[in-house]
Amino acid sequence: MNKLFTLSLTSAQALAFAGCTGTSGDTQKSSAQASASSQANAPYAERYRPQFHFTPRENWMNDPNGLVYHNGEYHLFYQYNPHGNKWGHMSWGHAISKDLVHWEELDVALPEDQNYMIFSGSAVVDHYNTSGFGTKDNPPMVAIYTGHKQQPAKGQNQQLAYSLDDGRSWTKYQDNPVLDENMENFRDPKVFWHEPTERWIMVVALSTDYKIAFYSSPNLKDWTFLSHFESPASELGIWECPDLYALPVDGDENKTKWVLEIDLGAGEEGSVAGGSGGLYFVGEFDGKRFTADESTLPEHAEGPHQWVDYGKDFYAAVSWSDIPEEDGRRIWVGWMNNWQYAQELPTTPWRSSQSIPRSLELASYNGGLTMTQEPVKELQMLRKDQREVSNLTLTNETRSLEDWGVHGKALEMTVRFEPGTADTVGLNVRTGNSEKTVIRYNVNDQTLALDRTQSGEVDFHPEFPGVHVAPMPLEGGKVELHLFIDWSSVEVFGNDGAVVISDKIFPEPSSQGVEVFAEGGTATVEQLNAWPLKSIW
Repeated sequence: MNKLFTLSLTSAQALAFAGCTGTSGDTQKSSAQASASSQANAPYAERYRPQFHFTPRENWMNDPNGLVYHNGEYHLFYQYNPHGNKWGHMSWGHAISKDLVHWEELDVALPEDQNYMIFSGSAVVDHYNTSGFGTKDNPPMVAIYTGHKQQPAKGQNQQLAYSLDDGRSWTKYQDNPVLDENMENFRDPKVFWHEPTERWIMVVALSTDYKIAFYSSPNLKDWTFLSHFESPASELGIWECPDLYALPVDGDENKTKWVLEIDLGAGEEGSVAGGSGGLYFVGEFDGKRFTADESTLPEHAEGPHQWVDYGKDFYAAVSWSDIPEEDGRRIWVGWMNNWQYAQELPTTPWRSSQSIPRSLELASYNGGLTMTQEPVKELQMLRKDQREVSNLTLTNETRSLEDWGVHGKALEMTVRFEPGTADTVGLNVRTGNSEKTVIRYNVNDQTLALDRTQSGEVDFHPEFPGVHVAPMPLEGGKVELHLFIDWSSVEVFGNDGAVVISDKIFPEPSSQGVEVFAEGGTATVEQLNAWPLKSIW
């Protein structure tokens, strides 16, 4: 039987305790939540339920874990509370997809036990059966995760579980833990096979020491310390959920650089938009040590790192292992939430969603190299009939696009503005009932902003309303944006994904309008394409 318990911690204590899995909260589902769940007449159609982002049918979810592709299926594991709508009883939930778009939720893969909660980690396919858990004909899927000791003990270590039936059932390794440094904050292992050295590499966070540790292993069981990475100028919040991968530069598969991504728990400073978020370094990895290459930093970089996302709701992102070589993409997904208000989102019977999957590359940008994120092409299968607006002139005005049939709660849009003499151009989305979410480009400052102060229900937490701003140079005299709007989120990709802003919103269901605007002069909407999107449910 799982051990049930309740934690009562200050915010700082909770962050130090919880790490990438986040702060603690009530671990029992309230009677009101249970009632709301049982009375739901239309599962997956509740108020604010995302229609093309993954959410569990019910209960709390946070970090994506163990993303791996195997036998034609994309596996999405995630931090999950099987017993309630707030953080607690951390286990690995599990969903699968054949197309990165439609998801089938399966049974809990790795439940907590009386000794450990199951914190964040990764999964791999052990093709050479180095672990001995399977055979070469039936290689095991191996999950590598942090075991968090149940109270009153403290401490975190790295453990294994394996599956021989495509992730449907799991066996915890009898000799766990496989790596224990007797530390209280030692978590979130990302493991991958390093072909040049023919061994496994583990990247793991020493969270309150602001360090990333690298280990190697021949068999996933026996680990040897290699090196540390630290960057004092980037100690803006507790370090968590690292990932490390090589990306092609400007699409050239023969020219690659390594990216070390690190997430920040909410700290004194936190991420660029406040609270939790992610940053990354571009550099080299020689099989033992990662070295950041500051010569690759673009002009807009404010430190030795760059920001993953300029919104408040993209955290703990992790990339898929074992994507087929013929595909060749590096694809990841992040948790759309922020630890400042994560447990207060006004949703039931579920809480939290994952982002849309995004494909990653490195591109020459603004005098350096920037990691670009593009929505995966598979999302295009959700498009309904296209709506189009072209050569629309705006002079100090806001125009509704209702006459062009552009409206809705779930939309994909691409838009290209020619700013002309205007100081500002942009869009208002999910408008209605005195509500709007504003995407604004400031020509003089060359910044892109998302303003959700009037986006609907915003007063459930004081840190939720706000304006989130990203530097975005004007390229070729045009402003080009790619937007995904769901029932409770907006994701904006600018300059071919070099700039991303991801934010939750909670508008009235009836707020479905879209407007374009220009301020301070005359601008042109050269081309706007919009597609209402089908539900994945």
